[in-house]
Order: sequence, then C-alpha cells, then structure tokens
Amino acid sequence: MTAHDWFIEHRTAYVTRTLEPEEERSFADHLRGCEECRREVAAVEHELAWLPMGAAPAAIRPGLARQIYEGALEPRRARVLRRAAPWAMAASILFAAAVWTASHRRVEALAATLDVRDRRLAALTDTLSVMRQASRVLQASITMDGHQGGMMIFADERTHRWNVVVHGLPPAPKGEMYQFWFVSEDGMVRGVQMDLRNPHPAFFTVGMPSTGGKVMGAALTMETVSATGATPPGRMLAHLML
Repeated sequence: MTAHDWFIEHRTAYVTRTLEPEEERSFADHLRGCEECRREVAAVEHELAWLPMGAAPAAIRPGLARQIYEGALEPRRARVLRRAAPWAMAASILFAAAVWTASHRRVEALAATLDVRDRRLAALTDTLSVMRQASRVLQASITMDGHQGGMMIFADERTHRWNVVVHGLPPAPKGEMYQFWFVSEDGMVRGVQMDLRNPHPAFFTVGMPSTGGKVMGAALTMETVSATGATPPGRMLAHLML
C-alpha cells in the first residue's frame, strides 16, 4: 500500500468526520495539493447533501382571494348575497382542497426521498463501522487492460462480516460482469456481481455464506452474465487467502 492509498481509503471517513483530529488535519493538508482527492471528496459530499426540510407553499392564483372576499363579505343586497355566498364558499373549499392536495403530494414525495437518503446513510454508517472495527485487512493489486486497480477486504471477525472495496478497474465488457467469490473449505461460493459502470470505487458489505463450510479466502473473476455454477469459468483477477 502506498502513502496515497491511505487517503483514497479514508475519503468517505473524512467527509463524514469520523477521522481522528490528527488524521483529519493530515487529510485537509493533503487535499490542498491533490486534485484527485479534492474531486472525489466533492463527489462524496454531493451524495450525502441533505435535501431542504420542507415544501414551498402553493401560490394563490392572482385575484382569487379578492374575488372570494368580495363575493362572501362585502355588503350587498340580500338577494345578491344569497346567490353569491354558496359560490364563494364552494370556491373557498375547492381552493383549500387543491392547496392541501398539492402540499400533501409534495410532502409524500419529500418523505420518500428522505427515506431513501436515510437508508443510504444507514448503509454508509454500517460500512464505516465494519471498516473501523476490521481485525484483518487483505489487499490484492489488479492490472487489467491498461488499468491499475485492486481489491481490499476489511474483515470484522466479531460480526463475521466483510467490507469489500474494488477500485481502479475498467467497466466490464458488454455481456460480462465482475464476480466476487468466497473461497470456502468445500469449494467456491458465488457472492456479489458488479459491472463497475461508474468511475468511483465499488463498496459492499457481505456476511459469510450459509453454504460451503468455513471461509478460507476470496477471489474476483470476470464472467459472462449468464455464468452459473460453483466453479469460476472466467478469468481469475485476484485470489486472496486468510
């Protein structure tokens, strides 16, 4: 691992302010001279940006309030008032119903968006927790089609979960995918599939498989999308043993 790899690994921790004070100062000093880290930190900050807490009120149609006032409250002859009052009341009710419906729909949409954000933040917090409590870290460098990347595994033996980071690799060719494997004492067990369509590292947290016996390591291969079975038929990119 190079000195710069530490800053790559801790970009998300810097944005979420989970670094130690001395580490945070060191990271801030590094950002002043590293354009790549500034760009990636900005991307993470954008992903975690909070939505505004509230919905803007619906605008009243120009002149409608005055029409309701004149029709319902201004002194008129009794005959005109009797005819106008029901229409004014109906208009008021319809207007109130329209405003309530529009506001209710916007609140529902905002609540759904916030729920998605909350779940993403919870997943990120869980990922950071596994990384900070990792009792073992495994790393493999991968060179592929002119790209230099790798795979890192943060193993938390207390919770029996792994946080896996795959970075620096090109998108999978059409009809193919990256396949993560568990290497168990009874053979290979399929894990997460990835195509790596965006330039950012792929993060995922996995628990130990329910089949295959004791987990001995992990592997990363390139497979066809339709590939099945417990034997990797594709190209082996990385193989790590505990």
